[in-house]
Amino acid sequence: MSKILMKKLFTNTLRSKQAGLVLIGIILFVSVISAVLFVGTKNTVAFTVNGKQQDIRTHADTVGDLLNEHNIQVSKADLVSPSVNTLIEDGISIEWEQAKKITITVDGKEQTIQTTADQVSQVLTEANIEVSEHDKLTPELDAKVGPNENIAIEKAFPVTLVDGVNEKKIWSTSTTVADFLKQQEIQMNEFDRVEQRMEDLVIPNDVIQVVRVEKVTDVVEAATNFAVETRIDKNILKGKEKVVQEGKEGLTKRTYEIVSENGKQVSRVLKSEDVVKEPLKKVVAVGTKVVTASVSRGSTTEAPSGGKEFYVSATAYTAYCNGCSGITATGIDLRSNPSLKVIAVDPEVIPLGSKVWVEGYGYAVAGDTGGAIKGMKIDLFMPTTDQAFGFGRKKVKIKILD
Repeated sequence: MSKILMKKLFTNTLRSKQAGLVLIGIILFVSVISAVLFVGTKNTVAFTVNGKQQDIRTHADTVGDLLNEHNIQVSKADLVSPSVNTLIEDGISIEWEQAKKITITVDGKEQTIQTTADQVSQVLTEANIEVSEHDKLTPELDAKVGPNENIAIEKAFPVTLVDGVNEKKIWSTSTTVADFLKQQEIQMNEFDRVEQRMEDLVIPNDVIQVVRVEKVTDVVEAATNFAVETRIDKNILKGKEKVVQEGKEGLTKRTYEIVSENGKQVSRVLKSEDVVKEPLKKVVAVGTKVVTASVSRGSTTEAPSGGKEFYVSATAYTAYCNGCSGITATGIDLRSNPSLKVIAVDPEVIPLGSKVWVEGYGYAVAGDTGGAIKGMKIDLFMPTTDQAFGFGRKKVKIKILD
């Protein structure tokens, strides 16, 4: 090949390479310009996903397109703001929060909801569940909730508590009687009791009754009666009695256990009895002596020998005087025996039943008494009223013969 041909071929080849380089340069320039133009047409978006915010650039037309770009599946309970059909503009803020699964248990019954609420109170509002101040809620109303949170509610119900004599209505969430008493801080002593069993379940409108029991010891000192002993005494008129020894009461100490329930005594049990002082028996002499009155014999002026002699003031009475029954204190019937010699005496001076001699009256028996006959006075029985008035009042000598 000639030198001229070789030179021509070289020149043509060099021109072809230069043309290719120019073409590549043009393509690269166009690509760069296109890329710059593409990036420059993207919108800047503040995109918040489950509380975490980032700024992104996107060509998505709507909020829904943007979520699809990021492979986010939106459920009905999710929070999307603004709505998925909203057109995207530069600088727009878009928020997506995925709904949480929350389990709510009310008195053992469960229900599950999907929510984006942040607090327990908001979750319950969405679930149309009302709680009162007496209900037991876990966690509290103002507590934050996270995914798969469990909210437990025990609904309060009315219970009547009767503590001794005090009664009050209470809202309770207790399960058993024991739990209820603990919740109400009921303190019991060793004798107190509860009418229900501690393990019994508490149900609405139940009445829980606490019986307050008190046991005390009461010591009582009481007098004990004395016995009465009678003794026959032939020197005392029949039907009459004389106290030989006065009786005295004894003293006994008794110890009782008293049980009261709610302030009212229900039992009183004697636990012990001790004699502090023995009683002294009373001794009474009972007379058997029978008085026999007879017609007086012997002188009315000459005093017999022997016997106790002294002077007394004497009056007279009949069996028919005012207030007289005709029967003497010793049982002599004067109306049936008007001729008998009987005088009324003070038994402290002249013992009843004594045989006596009275100056101007003769032998007689001390067989009667009288309200006005006290001390050194006697009253002579006369058969008639004239004789009684005729005797008047005299100072006479008297002798007690036996």
